[in-house]
Amino acid sequence: MKRGIMTLAALAAMLWSLPAAAQEEYRQPALGNPESWSVVVIPDLQGYAKNEASQPIARLMTAWIADNIERLNVRMVLCVGDVVEQNDRIGNGFSGDLTSVRQWQGMADAFDVLDGRVPYLVATGNHDYTYTRSGARRTHLNEYFPIGRNPLNAAAICQFGLDSDENPAVENCAFELKAPDGKDYLFLNMEFAPRDTVMKWAQQVAGLEEYAGHRIVLITHAYLDAKDQRLSGPCKVTSYEPLVRNGRIVKIKGLPLPDASNGEELWQKLVRPASNIELVVCGHISGSGFRTDRNSAGKDVHQMLFDAQSMGGGYEGNGGDGWIRILEFMPDGVTVKATTFSPLFAISPTTRQFAWMRDAKNEFTFRFSK
Repeated sequence: MKRGIMTLAALAAMLWSLPAAAQEEYRQPALGNPESWSVVVIPDLQGYAKNEASQPIARLMTAWIADNIERLNVRMVLCVGDVVEQNDRIGNGFSGDLTSVRQWQGMADAFDVLDGRVPYLVATGNHDYTYTRSGARRTHLNEYFPIGRNPLNAAAICQFGLDSDENPAVENCAFELKAPDGKDYLFLNMEFAPRDTVMKWAQQVAGLEEYAGHRIVLITHAYLDAKDQRLSGPCKVTSYEPLVRNGRIVKIKGLPLPDASNGEELWQKLVRPASNIELVVCGHISGSGFRTDRNSAGKDVHQMLFDAQSMGGGYEGNGGDGWIRILEFMPDGVTVKATTFSPLFAISPTTRQFAWMRDAKNEFTFRFSK
């Protein structure tokens, strides 16, 4: 009962911030070709995680995905990171009303409906770490999303990288998938602002002979911005001090993160030299972005940003209006159609007319090189 009340409250709050849009007849998401298959991208979740009233929206999103696995032939779900707002927040509210434990637990619970139904990869974002003054980083991702919690993840994983403590970590791993058309895919997950050791690991994985014929999809949190430019410059983060002044936890903004790679460095050192990385998916910067460049082998590399966290009332709003990105992989093996849909808007006949984003940055088609 409590969850239902909170969901209705979140929907009511959302109605006050409906975007101006032309009315159109609602249509339920469906494959354009019955032989297609799809990947669903979940954007930054931090805005849902940090508030009790917004967490039900995240559960609604994953429940909708679970209900449509067969309809859309969903073979993989990708979350681009920033699962929570703060990795180690105890109290003294700022930017949300939940402790980190409740944020992590709430988002882990949201993925329960996908366990045993579809494999999913969860990236780490900058908000998913606790940082020291020296730039050391720790995350609770592996505690709440261990590889064994979803048997389909355990079956798909084929490579493990290491975290900063040199333990195998899900934020640095690879899943293997054979598409219905017979094409082999490798979904390569990399931590936020990858360290040099992780970059070298990813280079080795992409260069293995056994993956020479695979199409690699790279998932990492910070790579592209909403102006379609790869991120450059020093990686900077926020560190929270073990002090409270005037009722607020002391935080250091703009702390340089050593041993970290930005989007342009990822392109130059990993993506461009590899002949088999053909798609990059990221979040971090609110909005949608897309660009295509040629790699060193002359193949097109499509790079996509999807982060809806500021929709639904800004960064202190409802978390992102429930938007997800659906990638339909056509049976020709090269064409992909991207659409952007909100299960939150779709839940009510009153708001279904707003359930699709139709602009060119949120509905488009791209093609892999043959």
